[in-house]
Amino acid sequence: MKKVLKTLLGVWNTKTIVAIAIGAALFGVLMIYGGVPIFTNTSLTTAMIIPVIVGAMFGPVPAFISCCVGNIIADLIGGWGFWFDWSVGNGVLGFIIGMLPLYGAKINEGIFKPIHAVIYGIVCVIGNLLAFGVVTPLLTLAFYGGELTITFAQAWAASIGNIAILLIIGIPILFALARRNARNTNLKMEEEKE
Repeated sequence: MKKVLKTLLGVWNTKTIVAIAIGAALFGVLMIYGGVPIFTNTSLTTAMIIPVIVGAMFGPVPAFISCCVGNIIADLIGGWGFWFDWSVGNGVLGFIIGMLPLYGAKINEGIFKPIHAVIYGIVCVIGNLLAFGVVTPLLTLAFYGGELTITFAQAWAASIGNIAILLIIGIPILFALARRNARNTNLKMEEEKE
């Protein structure tokens, strides 16, 4: 149980806090300027790369914070007002994506195999459906008491766009990060032997 909790929380140090801050800032900016509109207030956005990187390297909770705070930053930059339902939804998606180490993908140790890519793909689909098909509409209803038709339409559009980015760009990024970290790990091992 402690190991799972440690995996979920990640290692908290200065590097993690800086990564969360940079991740949140990049997420916010990319939500506004790094996407192509696909539906009303919904874009096919490169911001979805941020939870992949932060989650892979630092864990689910840092990915949650980066995405949640990043969405708040996007709301501020965009001038739309605060949409905490979407902020929390993006945070939940970041958390789910960041659970890579729970199914054996240890990017920092250079471990990301094809089976991990398949599991990651399934997790991305389930995570989007949960974050934007359940969490966001429930919070929309709780916070704003509004009509859910537009929220569900936006949620479907966001989910399809997010899944595309997470799979098409995310998987190659994860393989590249794992390869880079595997080389770094091997270098350290060779240095220790000498």
